[in-house]
Amino acid sequence: MLNWPMATTIPDLIRVTEAVLDHDEAVAHVTHASAGGISSFIGTTRDTFQGKKVVHLEYEGYVPMAEKELRAICTSIRTSWPGVVGIALLHRLGVVAVKEASVVIAVSSPHRREALEAVAFAIDTLKARVPIWKLEKYEGDDRMWKENPEWRQTMVPISALLSQAKSTCDNLAT
Repeated sequence: MLNWPMATTIPDLIRVTEAVLDHDEAVAHVTHASAGGISSFIGTTRDTFQGKKVVHLEYEGYVPMAEKELRAICTSIRTSWPGVVGIALLHRLGVVAVKEASVVIAVSSPHRREALEAVAFAIDTLKARVPIWKLEKYEGDDRMWKENPEWRQTMVPISALLSQAKSTCDNLAT
């Protein structure tokens, strides 16, 4: 982990909603004069999967637990990357059409490395830990519940994920 001075922090923006997600809102939320870098990720519905035409995705979730896990991810980010200024974690529920966003993540920090690493950690941990499920609807009546591979592979405490992230940061810093 890099030892930047502690930065100003902005309250975290966490949202699990059926409303359309706004990337610009997430970026605006984390924007601050002390942040020299903002990194973001937008996960969208693609139009095909294994040769099948995807019509839309349908997300269901246990909102209280999803919000709790998103807050835990924010806490983990702030512990591992103390220079982080702002965090926005937004996830969509309900029907998400092709090209629409199902997840938006934005992180700001004084320097790019912390923001980039924190966004990667956030999406990987979100997919592994947050209780939101995805039904993929294909052309015709075909549909399939999808499991995130991260869910199965990382059924470990967040502390283990943080240890791995810190090790990666230490290796990058040397």
